[in-house]
Amino acid sequence: MVVLRTRRYARWVVRGLLSELWSNVGPSRRFAGPPVASRGAPGWAVVTGGTGAIGEAVCRGLAARGYDVVVGARDAAKGAAVADAVARDFGVRSRAAVGDVRDAATFAGGDAAPVLLVNNAGVMHYTLMRNGHEDEWEQAVDVNCKGVLNGIGAVLPGMLARGKGHVLSVSSDAGRKAFAGLAVYSGTKFFVEAVSQGLRAETAGTGVKVTTVQPGDTKSNLKSCTTDEEARALYAQPSEDRNLWLDPNDVARTVVWALSQPPHVAVNEILVEPRDAPA
Repeated sequence: MVVLRTRRYARWVVRGLLSELWSNVGPSRRFAGPPVASRGAPGWAVVTGGTGAIGEAVCRGLAARGYDVVVGARDAAKGAAVADAVARDFGVRSRAAVGDVRDAATFAGGDAAPVLLVNNAGVMHYTLMRNGHEDEWEQAVDVNCKGVLNGIGAVLPGMLARGKGHVLSVSSDAGRKAFAGLAVYSGTKFFVEAVSQGLRAETAGTGVKVTTVQPGDTKSNLKSCTTDEEARALYAQPSEDRNLWLDPNDVARTVVWALSQPPHVAVNEILVEPRDAPA
């Protein structure tokens, strides 16, 4: 497990909207210099964790609404594949920004002006505190907490200067209630909720919106992070009952709906859960 040391993520991803990052996107969709929104398009949206199940669904949902999309990815090939598919299927511009939400490196030169930031990158480990998986605790803090801060730090000054923007963080129902086997994960999502509440209060009257979406159990690849087999056996067994889990598209539709409201409407929090599994 890599021990993580980072301060600012999305300055790499967001400010990395430069021509160099087009190396993973087809030449027909390259352009020189900082991106400018397509004519008549709502603008650029940055989605971290854009190649995961929920992230890709969000990218596609926003593209369907006309947004040009930056697909944040750790894997260059996966990022390019999602970006190419989004551009091809929806006729918008899309590019991969390859980096890591934990990485403090920044790209020199050029600035982007995203109108939306979706903090979606995250990790989740089922683990019992007594089993002392401290490397996983640190990873959860670095990705789920610092990654969100890095993204906000990268886009907030520009949004405030323009008098508009929207920061949406994919949190969890574990940010409202702590669950056994997810103590550290729950703590990171409580952190996301607290930061979002504070930021929302600070930015009231500026034109910037702040939203958290809090999904319940969702069929995604997050549970694959778990290495604590005792915790997996106790808390992470899959269910075949369709009413006990969400699809990634269920979460993505919720995200896109929150981001699609009129300028005067702020959707601050959404708790979305399987019908028969309330938190």
